[in-house]
Amino acid sequence: MAVTQDFAETLALRALEWLIGNDELLPIFMGSTGAGIEELKTGAGDPAFLGSVLDFLLMDDQWVIAFCDAQAMPYERLMQARAALPGGEVMHWT
Repeated sequence: MAVTQDFAETLALRALEWLIGNDELLPIFMGSTGAGIEELKTGAGDPAFLGSVLDFLLMDDQWVIAFCDAQAMPYERLMQARAALPGGEVMHWT
């Protein structure tokens, strides 16, 4: 399935909402990104910030599983959405 940027942004907003509701992961996300409450609010409208939300979740398979299971979506959808947001392009080193 090809993922559009609009779909990816919507999925990332759902991921941000899920993350905000997760008392264990939210402090880790905020600590690792340096984001405060205001940045979470303003970042919700920034595709690059939304990409960082997906980057964070993609760091741990258990986080991917937990989010995708909660959203009833295939696990690979998170990576597909990340690829559709700024900074998610596949790097070619040749």
